Amino acid sequence: MGLTASVLAVDAGNSKTDVAVVAADGAVLATARGGGFRPPAVGVRAAVDEVADAVTRAFTAAGVTSVDHVSACLANADFPVEEEQLAAALHARAWGAGTQVRNDTFAVLRAGVTEPRGVAVVCGAGINCVGMRPDGRTARFPALGRISGDWGGGWGLAEEALWHASRAEDGRGAPTALARTLPAHFGLPSMYALVEALHLERVESARRHELAPVLFATAADGDPVARSVVDRLADEVVTMATVALTRLDLLEEETPVVLGGGVLAARHPQLDDGVRDLLAARAPKAVPRVVTAPPVLGAALLGLDRTGAREEAHERVRAYFA
Repeated sequence: MGLTASVLAVDAGNSKTDVAVVAADGAVLATARGGGFRPPAVGVRAAVDEVADAVTRAFTAAGVTSVDHVSACLANADFPVEEEQLAAALHARAWGAGTQVRNDTFAVLRAGVTEPRGVAVVCGAGINCVGMRPDGRTARFPALGRISGDWGGGWGLAEEALWHASRAEDGRGAPTALARTLPAHFGLPSMYALVEALHLERVESARRHELAPVLFATAADGDPVARSVVDRLADEVVTMATVALTRLDLLEEETPVVLGGGVLAARHPQLDDGVRDLLAARAPKAVPRVVTAPPVLGAALLGLDRTGAREEAHERVRAYFA
């Protein structure tokens, strides 16, 4: 009979999967990294196979064959029904006695707080927000893009920048340096040339995400249109956080608001200051903090919460990933 560890922590995003095997005392016995987790693109079975590869390597390195609890924070688990379906698919692999699946934004939140209490806004390729209380209450959004009312994220910022730049060049919109800086990023002379290149796929569509940093640089140089887009993102981040705090009855209590994802973790001064100023006005007791710890830490802490581990175990696993 093989050994049993306490928690298998899984943080599976669109681009990569991180797993960690954690003992009951918080010692990290092994970690592994795998490919992206994309059930909508490849199907649930193939997506879980990608996770399984990393789990197998981590179990082998740790010298264990199963755990007490699987704590999985997964991209594309946007509705409770999807969490249930994915939990069933993971549980069928017999990695642990119990399995809990949450949206991957919960991993960022738990990594940034000392107890399961607070709100997180994650702004990477997209934007999402979740909140939790120790009593199990949560607040969340579908976060499926415009159809669920979302605006922002690196992809949305790039699209907005392209929109303004195209209209500036052809005369429909206000002048903006974006009409020069966006095509210049790809070595092109004009927005017309960039739009044509994107349309004909001479510039791959996936490379649009490279334009978010160009937008921030243009804003930092003082361009009013670029700055207005950054200000709009700050407003959106704070709107989501404030709604989540309100839903959880945390608006009147000192509560951490964790800011994560590549766009927020980059600490662009205008965005960073804008978020903090707006939070101070709308949710004065919120305590903003940027988290840079790996989200798999959050998945591990959620697992230790579930197994009733001592505080020393939480501190040990946090120290490992610090």
